[in-house]
Amino acid sequence: MAFPLPRPQPPQLPHHLLRTVDCKQGAIRAVRFNADGNYILSCGGDKTLRLWSASRGTLLKTYSGHGYEVLDADGAFDNSHICSCSSDKTVILWDVASGLVSRKLRGHAGKVNCVRFNEEATVIVSGSIDGSVRCWDTRSRRPEPIQVLDEARDGVSSVKVSEYELLSGSVDGRVRRYDLRMGQLHVDFINSPITCVCFSQDGQCTLSSSLDSAVRLLDKSTGEMLGEYTGHKNTSYKLDCCLSHKDTHVLSCSEDGYVYFWDLVEGSVSLKLPVGKATVQSLSFHPSEPRLLTAMEGSVKVWGAEPEDTVEDQGQQ
Repeated sequence: MAFPLPRPQPPQLPHHLLRTVDCKQGAIRAVRFNADGNYILSCGGDKTLRLWSASRGTLLKTYSGHGYEVLDADGAFDNSHICSCSSDKTVILWDVASGLVSRKLRGHAGKVNCVRFNEEATVIVSGSIDGSVRCWDTRSRRPEPIQVLDEARDGVSSVKVSEYELLSGSVDGRVRRYDLRMGQLHVDFINSPITCVCFSQDGQCTLSSSLDSAVRLLDKSTGEMLGEYTGHKNTSYKLDCCLSHKDTHVLSCSEDGYVYFWDLVEGSVSLKLPVGKATVQSLSFHPSEPRLLTAMEGSVKVWGAEPEDTVEDQGQQ
């Protein structure tokens, strides 16, 4: 006798608030999970970068060296280094353990909005309001970048790096994808200033948010628009968007105090997560679990699909 297969469970969304971290860094400009999701990076308006335990919300280290507010950061795959960028026009490579500056990279003509490591953490990619994307060799002592990509006609707001591709979003309304193996540039025109870009987890699509309060999913190879996600508010600020860890949902910050979750295929709003009364400035999805970080004003909130067992937590402390 054959039994029917159980219906597949709908993907769980992080809607339980697990903890709130008062970062004491002024306004939090960006919040990021590290490569394995065990640590949190918070970029502060007080010129500092801080490293936190994701499971406990405890402060592990403070990195001071920027001359102005820190706007973005990224952790290396092996957690040995962090890179960060700032309104002071510099990119800094930090040694995680010592908290010291390994390299301070100068070359951008304006504030640096975004920064990412490549997969091996041998190259740092930075995007600036000066309209350029610069690639820096982390192992070299040479002060100049190994490559400058200056196709953007306005400030670069967001960069992402995959195995052999570089994705950038610009205020000129264009999403640029550089195929580094083939030496090719692919451009998609959105007609509204881009605030954030990212690759889908399967590498087949690109996601971009823009100041017309829309998030768009594009087929990477053809440029065809596969989905448009609306309902949130994004008209004034550089806000993050991303995909969930299994590519089932599209997420975006919003200026109305919510994080919006859309079903990737249907395009309908699956969840409006109430974060607070101000603009949700930044978000980061855990690389392998249904967990989410949100940044609003001076605090970071950690969200999970299930409430944590507080008795067990207390026993561990």
